[in-house]
Amino acid sequence: MTLFGKRKKEETKVSACACNGACEAAEVLEAKHDSCPQEKAGICCVKVLGAGCKRCHEQYEHAKAAAKSMGLSVEVEYITELSRVAEYGVMSMPALVVNDKVVSMGKVLKAAEVEELFHKLLE
Repeated sequence: MTLFGKRKKEETKVSACACNGACEAAEVLEAKHDSCPQEKAGICCVKVLGAGCKRCHEQYEHAKAAAKSMGLSVEVEYITELSRVAEYGVMSMPALVVNDKVVSMGKVLKAAEVEELFHKLLE
């Protein structure tokens, strides 16, 4: 069924694992990636949700810097599509999502604060 004459784009499934399909279990998307080294490290995906403004872009840069300084091989994803942002229930941006869980919203965290947050999640 279409709404207002537009067809919904066909969605393609991608691996939620940071290894981008390199681990043995990446073919089965619903399965836990026990063989993936990033999953064992505790952080498999990091996303910054925003509207594309300066503050949201700053949060994205800080998150990338924190992941790099910690030696995580996780690619930080920057999501500005409001329909995808709404899926997380975020009402104020920027928001930081780690392992598909919102961990911060409504303020820009400095790189050191993001690192501290990552360390807490790894404990």
